Amino acid sequence: MKYCQTRHQRHSIRLKSYDYAQPGAYFITLCTHKQACLFGRIENGEMQLNEYGLIAKNQWEQLRKQFLDLGLGEFVVMPNHIHGIIIIKGMQNEINIETKLVGAGLAPAQPLSDAGQPQGLPLQRKTIGDIVGAYKSITANACLKIFKSKNKTMGKLWQRNYYEHIIRNEQSYHEIAGYIINNPAQWDLDELYARGNV
Repeated sequence: MKYCQTRHQRHSIRLKSYDYAQPGAYFITLCTHKQACLFGRIENGEMQLNEYGLIAKNQWEQLRKQFLDLGLGEFVVMPNHIHGIIIIKGMQNEINIETKLVGAGLAPAQPLSDAGQPQGLPLQRKTIGDIVGAYKSITANACLKIFKSKNKTMGKLWQRNYYEHIIRNEQSYHEIAGYIINNPAQWDLDELYARGNV
């Protein structure tokens, strides 16, 4: 197929002037490729994770070890997607709800040195895209190992893009957290349910 700029141009769904590395809370949704139900099933309003779903859950929890200035809020693995809250702490160890929210509170001072960073260079802050990209890659590689051990072909695990929402206040944080927690019980009403089970 011949390249056509108007037809094949990819458009970012991110805010152009927004710094996705700044401290704050972000609601993230990742969908499996073609909304395939790969992570388990819903039974009586509860998610029953299979081995791939357990990988998705465990790798999410491991993000704290990979990104030291990262906090994790509510999280759920669904049959064909995940929802979670990522909190970029901004180089501090403890954070309260007021500083979890984008634009709230004061940014902490940068530490004088970082053991993993050569002296004299600015600290590299990780963006939401960096964190999501690492999660998608690690999860896909771990799932691929299982597929290969069963002599199966996996194909793509994740859709190319992801959905993110900047959480700007405490009320929004609590509403989103409630949505995530109640998501398995609402599966029959979820638009991804209909597409994933066709």
